[in-house]
Amino acid sequence: MDFFAILAQADEPANQAAEEAFVPVDFIWEQITALNLIEALTFICFGVVCLFYGWRIFKILVTLSFGLAGLFAGIIVNEKLVGGNGMWLGIIGMVLMVVLSVPLLRWGVSALGAVAGGILAGGIWYAFNLPQQYVWAGALAGLIAGGMISFIVFKIAVMLFTSFGGGGLIVVALLAILYRYMDIDEQIQELVFNRSWFLPAVLLVPTAVGIIVQNRFVKGTKDWSV
Repeated sequence: MDFFAILAQADEPANQAAEEAFVPVDFIWEQITALNLIEALTFICFGVVCLFYGWRIFKILVTLSFGLAGLFAGIIVNEKLVGGNGMWLGIIGMVLMVVLSVPLLRWGVSALGAVAGGILAGGIWYAFNLPQQYVWAGALAGLIAGGMISFIVFKIAVMLFTSFGGGGLIVVALLAILYRYMDIDEQIQELVFNRSWFLPAVLLVPTAVGIIVQNRFVKGTKDWSV
């Protein structure tokens, strides 16, 4: 029994590392700490527009999202297959996805709504300290639910992904400003890494506010069509 207990204890660090790998907190923290003041303010301005008026510019946002997805996919393929740092495949992928985004606009909105739902559901799973190695299960449930809602009620998909995107930009920018310029860097880092509820909460709140506000704006606008 003692032998098996020793083996179990020795395996605990590996299990913890495997669990932590499912939630990219380190990656999120790198994005927060990399922003300077000008970039953070730009994020906030663009995020506010997306958060409250995403329903007005959602077509442009879908095109931009498709283009960025194609750019990153092309860069990754170029590095894996060609082995270089060239941008040609990235540019080709970006142009291709931008062109496809026009006839596939409704599908693109639904896909972005599904992704937003998946990330939010995964965040809720993480916030409640559920087993992190299964966080993909919560994210998958949110992805399916978000996709179904997006196909059934298209306007909800628009409000969901624009509010989520705008809220994410604002949260990252505000945390960067608090970390770099408000002399509370240790407190911010402690909240991000040691309080699992913090990141999901600060992302969910502006997303919910954006959906509510956009819904009011949409109801008061007769000429908005999708």
